[in-house]
Amino acid sequence: MLHVRSLKDTDTEIFTRLFAEYYAELDCPDDAAHLVGEYIIPDMLAGLLHVDLIADDGQVCGFVIYQIDDIDNEWNFKEGWGDVREIYVSPSRRGCGLGKFLLYSAEMKLREAGAQTAYCLPYEKAIPFFTACGYENSAEYCEDLACTVFEKRSLINCCNE
Repeated sequence: MLHVRSLKDTDTEIFTRLFAEYYAELDCPDDAAHLVGEYIIPDMLAGLLHVDLIADDGQVCGFVIYQIDDIDNEWNFKEGWGDVREIYVSPSRRGCGLGKFLLYSAEMKLREAGAQTAYCLPYEKAIPFFTACGYENSAEYCEDLACTVFEKRSLINCCNE
């Protein structure tokens, strides 16, 4: 059985491990544990972003980090838009719909919080996943992260695609 829940204090260790796996897969040299402790969790506690975990039969195997871009947030690329910042599912659990389930859960929460649209800045290998979930190449380019912006123009019925 699948379950999506917000990150809690008791989940910090598993989230940090998953985030480190994610960063290793992206070939990012940054210290993942430092990023989690110094940036992600404080921003989550300040209400600037949300972190949800997905568990399959009680085993946490992925996460999504998302926010509504706001002028008060350091990362405000498209004000008022939902921003799917990071999404990760353990390689052994991929291909079973967990990523889609996790993404659609985040999109529903973004919609409930007032976002009508969403975007992501995927790395190359994630583009097929996001396009399968209804995101389209906007031809807009994010210089800061050196990638193309993918948009989902409507979060109404986001899970019925």
